[in-house]
Formats: sequence, structure tokens, C-alpha cells
Amino acid sequence: MRLKVEFTTEPFDLDEAPRHAVVARETVQDAGLDAVDVGPFGNTAEGAADDVLAAVQAMLSRSLAAGATRVSLQVNVLPADGGVDA
Repeated sequence: MRLKVEFTTEPFDLDEAPRHAVVARETVQDAGLDAVDVGPFGNTAEGAADDVLAAVQAMLSRSLAAGATRVSLQVNVLPADGGVDA
């Protein structure tokens, strides 16, 4: 099974990325997932289910410890054929 996770951390700071956001992004980028896309208002990553779930656990622990007061995330199961889910 493959998963896609989308996440954001708060509080936001429009002037520069807060420490918790940087930590969350670095954690996911360093997790060895297949696809990672980071942006100013949201991040996504894809990979094998066990890898994504381990990355999410690490990201939650580290970003909360770095000052996040809220982490919003969504996890989707990707279609087995690699196509777009309808």
C-alpha cells in the first residue's frame, strides 16, 4: 500500500518560516520517501505505507517539540494502479 500525506503546522508566520515548520519539513525530507513537495502553506509526501506512517510520527513529535501548536494533516491511500483516484 502507498500513502500520500498532506500537512501544515501552526502558528503561521508570514515573514519567515517558524522553527516548527522547518523541523517538520526537514523531518519529512530526510525520511527517504518517494516524493516530497514543500511549500509555504502546505507540504505533501508519498511513499510506502510504513515509511509514510513512520515519517508522520517523527514529524508530529519533532514539530510539536519545536513549538507547533497545531498540526493539520490528511493521509490518503493511493490507487494501486498509480492512477488518480476518482
